[in-house]
Amino acid sequence: MNRLPIWLSCLWIACLLLACQRTPAPIGLAPTLAEIVPTTITESMLVNSADCAASFTTHNLDFATGTRMREINTYESNGAGVAVNDLDGDGDLDIVFASVDRESTILWNQGNLTFTSEVLDDLYTRAVNIVDVDGDGALDIAFTHRGLESVSYWHNQGDTAEGARFVRQPLPGVTTYAYTMAWADLNQDGALDLVTGSYNTDLKQQGIEAPEADEQAGIIYYEQRADDFLAYRLDARAEALAIGLLDLNGDRRLDLWVANDFSLQDRIWYYDQQDALPWEPAQPFAQTSHSTMSIDWGDIANNGNLALFTTDMNPYDIAPATLAAWLPMMNAMEKFNTHAAGDPQRMANVLQVRTTNGEWRNQAARRSVEATGWSWAGKFGDLDQDGFLDLYVVNGMIAFNLFGHLPNGELVEENLAFHNVGDGTFAPAPTWDLGSKASGRGMMMADLDNDGDLDIVVNNMRTQAQLFENRLCGGSSLQVDLQWENEPNSHAIGAQLTLHTSQGSYQRDVRAASGYLSGDPARVHFGFPSDADLLDLKIVWPDGTVSQIEQPTANTRLTVTR
Repeated sequence: MNRLPIWLSCLWIACLLLACQRTPAPIGLAPTLAEIVPTTITESMLVNSADCAASFTTHNLDFATGTRMREINTYESNGAGVAVNDLDGDGDLDIVFASVDRESTILWNQGNLTFTSEVLDDLYTRAVNIVDVDGDGALDIAFTHRGLESVSYWHNQGDTAEGARFVRQPLPGVTTYAYTMAWADLNQDGALDLVTGSYNTDLKQQGIEAPEADEQAGIIYYEQRADDFLAYRLDARAEALAIGLLDLNGDRRLDLWVANDFSLQDRIWYYDQQDALPWEPAQPFAQTSHSTMSIDWGDIANNGNLALFTTDMNPYDIAPATLAAWLPMMNAMEKFNTHAAGDPQRMANVLQVRTTNGEWRNQAARRSVEATGWSWAGKFGDLDQDGFLDLYVVNGMIAFNLFGHLPNGELVEENLAFHNVGDGTFAPAPTWDLGSKASGRGMMMADLDNDGDLDIVVNNMRTQAQLFENRLCGGSSLQVDLQWENEPNSHAIGAQLTLHTSQGSYQRDVRAASGYLSGDPARVHFGFPSDADLLDLKIVWPDGTVSQIEQPTANTRLTVTR
């Protein structure tokens, strides 16, 4: 019998003792080492122009929603979202706009920030996500709608002789009213599941007097099976404006956060695989936004912990002219602001930061992002590529019944950009020239010109959509596309990525939806200082297995194929 050398035996015993002192694995997860899986890597260079301008350049896009409405009132004015992803596999990220008053539209990216339009015969849409619904490797498009419709599904057939890449097909079993949605493999069976939420106040405008009594309304968890979706109704009450799928309790499973409008509190469910219906209601937050319009999350301090950001209505200054514009609306909304004892809601943005004892605390005021106006989408992204996530919030409201005292019934406000000063605290960044007053709704960040940095696209209400070209100076980037061959979750939605550098570690995740009614690209962006050395990229795939890439090259796009 072969024996281990004494020094190796001692090392082995020491490792066992250290393992016994580690924090136990979360409930429901076996404390085993993650399997290492091989990948193949393809690199594409990102060419960042030396012609920087220390600001963003605004481009109007060939799309507008709300322009066909003569008089816009509440709920119509909620607008629509935007999604970004590579629909045709050519390496350029395309844009899809939803529309509240006309057909939805694809803007095909031809490179150099030029686009060609394709109209989809899908009317009165709200949210849009771009995901591989059927697991064939091609990215499909899904929309929610105004009124009494459910999710529409546009199947990506690839290039065909007839030229019809997208064909509208039914989603078997998906029938409930849907205002917002999000996709991920929630039960870890490989296929993407769907969560939808209705906006019951809007349903009342459509003639449904008691939406809570209608089985087609509410918060619905759809589990994708072989041939259809199995629906579970989690809550009949819903004023859902956004849905976040993220790990809130640290058990390495995606949880469910539904952002509700008005006095209906946000609803949160933790994933509990021990139950037949694996969702357990939870209340992790001492404070939440009142009318939660948008959800986003990111590691804003590069300390390994997520911060969670939600938007609400709160004037960004107290100048007399601002308060005069807001006051009649606030009086009209007073009926929605009643709170029972212990209600956590407050009419302001909320930035949840986890404390050392594991509790969430609202630090929006301390970190200078509590009041940003009548805010819709709010998103994190490393806009200046210094290694820290910045923040952008789009603002404005048009409603004759609320703002009839203002010209055209419009509350005109600037979008606001905030620079992360390096510790998760934010400072206004007006010199970035992102203060559009075009009444933004859905918004997404992505590198649309393949120069490495994040551009911004916004679906405005009653004006043309805008693309803000990033021309800030400095920094480098790494972008990552994940491909999971022969698996239904072909773009690895739910994967967690960590880039280790000589100047810090940065975390990102692959997601399908966040912000307000909008869809994220599967392509992940890391920014970092130009003099940082890249040590390795760690990928935790949705099934818990791990891949590691040593010393990736800066200013490249990696396609990582498992």
